[in-house]
Amino acid sequence: MRLDKFLSDMGTGTRSEIKKSIRSGLVTVDGSTVRDPGFHVTSDSAVTLGGEPVGYEDFVYYMLHKPSGVISASDDSRETTVVDLITEQKRKDLFPVGRLDRDTEGLLIITNDGEMAHRLLSPRHHVDKVYFARVRSVDSSDTLLTDSDVQAFRSGLTLPDGLQCLPAELEILSANEARVTIREGKFHQIKRMFLALGFEVIYLKRLSMGPVSLDPALAPGEYRRLTGAELAQLKSI
Repeated sequence: MRLDKFLSDMGTGTRSEIKKSIRSGLVTVDGSTVRDPGFHVTSDSAVTLGGEPVGYEDFVYYMLHKPSGVISASDDSRETTVVDLITEQKRKDLFPVGRLDRDTEGLLIITNDGEMAHRLLSPRHHVDKVYFARVRSVDSSDTLLTDSDVQAFRSGLTLPDGLQCLPAELEILSANEARVTIREGKFHQIKRMFLALGFEVIYLKRLSMGPVSLDPALAPGEYRRLTGAELAQLKSI
């Protein structure tokens, strides 16, 4: 690949800034100063910028505790996105694996690995996504979650707009709180499923995706790299 692309992929600056640094003699490749932005390098090349080594990673993986009020997108001119929350030096091609609604919190994986993202999101791989939900009756009554709601989820709800949901698991935790496990991710799906049963979701948080659970040490808005063990589990799907 080109030297300027190598450095751009690793988030070391804009393409124009990088070209200026290269032409100014601030970049070395395998110990030699290179002034040509188009100089050919590989991911194994020893590259430095201003004397600091720049290692190349084909793919990166972050676990983010998405806070409410942030949109699940890579880039937006007006809104804060989940990728904006990754504040360390970063690649330009990051994206969220799937989407959480603006007001939904919890686990979100940020990566540039499209193949892995496809496996995690494909319904045929049946990757469980587990959520905590707090609900209330839409008619302001004291209606509580019951075993009939559990059976409705388990049977596969048909929503008013005709969407046929795959069977899902509803575990009642209290009168108005539950853990929900789904294997697909249609638009506002959990909210729509509860609404079909007469409940409004007032709080929703994703707890896990496949074998990876949200790190309890991460506050909303915080992130970390996936561990080797977590990454191996995801890649085994």
